[in-house]
Amino acid sequence: MSTRLELPHTVGCLVCGRNNNYGLRLSLFVDPATGIVSVDFSPKPIHIGFEGIVHGGLLATIFDEAMVWAATWANKRFCVCGEFSVRFRRAAQVGEPLHLEARVEFSRPKLVQTMAKILTPQNSVVAAAEGKYVPMSIADSENMMRTLVEEPATHPAAALLTRGMPMDKDD
Repeated sequence: MSTRLELPHTVGCLVCGRNNNYGLRLSLFVDPATGIVSVDFSPKPIHIGFEGIVHGGLLATIFDEAMVWAATWANKRFCVCGEFSVRFRRAAQVGEPLHLEARVEFSRPKLVQTMAKILTPQNSVVAAAEGKYVPMSIADSENMMRTLVEEPATHPAAALLTRGMPMDKDD
């Protein structure tokens, strides 16, 4: 089994930013051998839609974060979401431990197709998602790299990401 590396984050990111007072402050991880991005989380009472049920938009936000990182890791170039869809299989409950895994299905120079799923500890599927991500220009990707917070826990992943980024050619 390969070691998971904690992915870097930006200061104010809604999902992973440590300084966003309204954010989730989640830590996402990547398996460098497979490119699978994962995150574990337990929704809190402030994350509800209907009483006791986690808001679907919150789950969609975490899906997007994990899939954009899967796409970014695969190409060593930051990406943005072009479109994605979510199929909810059952309601996620407040306090329920959830595990999300995202991966790249295929990649072309101008489009990366991803998929992800959220599972319970019993491997029951809560929701599944598919997304299409568009790589940023090399200049924009380099600029994004400069916004990542430097910290010891995320340095190994950031170093691999930087080392693999295409720097010599134009879009």
